[in-house]
Amino acid sequence: MGTIQVVHSVRQALMLGATMLSALAFTGCATAPEVPVTSADTAPLIHDELFAPSRDVIDPERVMAITPKMREFIRARIPNATGSALVMDTRDLRHLLLDALYNRNELQLEYDAETTRTAAEAFDAKAGNCLSLAMMTAVFAREMGLPFVFRQIYDEEQWSRVGDLQVVSGHVNIALGRRRTDFRVVGNDEPSLVVDFLPGAQIQRQRAMPVDERMIVAMYMNNRAAELMAQAQIDRAYWWARAAWLHDPRLLTALNTLGVIYRRHGDTALAERAFRFVLAREPANVQSMANLAQALRLQGQLAEAQKYEAQLALLQPYPPFKFFDLGIAAMKAGEYAKARDLFAKEIDRSAYYHEFHFWMALANVGLGKWDVVRTELAKAEEYSVTAPQRQLYAAKLESLKAKMQPAKVMR
Repeated sequence: MGTIQVVHSVRQALMLGATMLSALAFTGCATAPEVPVTSADTAPLIHDELFAPSRDVIDPERVMAITPKMREFIRARIPNATGSALVMDTRDLRHLLLDALYNRNELQLEYDAETTRTAAEAFDAKAGNCLSLAMMTAVFAREMGLPFVFRQIYDEEQWSRVGDLQVVSGHVNIALGRRRTDFRVVGNDEPSLVVDFLPGAQIQRQRAMPVDERMIVAMYMNNRAAELMAQAQIDRAYWWARAAWLHDPRLLTALNTLGVIYRRHGDTALAERAFRFVLAREPANVQSMANLAQALRLQGQLAEAQKYEAQLALLQPYPPFKFFDLGIAAMKAGEYAKARDLFAKEIDRSAYYHEFHFWMALANVGLGKWDVVRTELAKAEEYSVTAPQRQLYAAKLESLKAKMQPAKVMR
């Protein structure tokens, strides 16, 4: 996935988390009217004096900037792509661009969610998550004069764990339009071409909302904050989260991230203030609600914490990783069939999370179901979002090959 939300995890009745990309909306829940954010609102939530000065260059203009190397690449691959001449090809410029970027004989980009990169960094590394690859594609499209729209996808959020944090990853992709002057082939004039970078994406079933470039840049900075926080680099994370929210105060997930940073820094009262700010605008935001409940408990405000926990139980009766944790407990008890069924429940609501498939494979090792083991390990490798993960699962699959063969019956 490409956009990240971080939730601080506590082993209580609830699993708590912090958010990075998209805010959740729940049908039937009360919603507050949109309230504009002013400098008077942001001032009480920004506390630079608590953190060491940043050495990172945090410049929104760099996030989607094109480099000379990128210009050279596109001009070499698609002659006249940036000029006014018509490209006489049965394919339009959009397909030529995608072939140049994603054809295995050309740039050979790979999906890698380990680090969120700028457009230029994704080009240099030949890898990126969905946000980085969408931004890089947009930069090339702009250079070629192609209109584009970023799309935030609903119902494709995925939970994962990084240390003691729970992370909610959202998803974005991009739709490319035609230049008005492009050569057109009769019968091949689709109004927009959706480009998705996530393995297993079901484009036709996606529910999307257009997102402007300002918010995309804020999402990038918020992702960097979450990634640095997961590495325990709290001071650096603060400056990125701060920049994300100030760049676009509509991205309330950035403020939620800032609240988690305050909490991990030991400033629980400031964390509470940030989470309350989010809930004043999005009363059904489960990430900020869970984080607020935790902050209240830490400050001894148990009655109010219980009120939010009860509300969370209604909005989210089965928290993320609930069945997974029960499955792990069953594995430790040697109850492999029970573990298999519990892991299946997690897969039913998060089909593309690699770790669920890995543990499903392990449960079937205990059951001696070697064909299922092979299938689930292959899925774990396929759905991995970083190169180290793919290498790990590939190695595990290789090491289990001998065990995956049916036992020979001696006659």
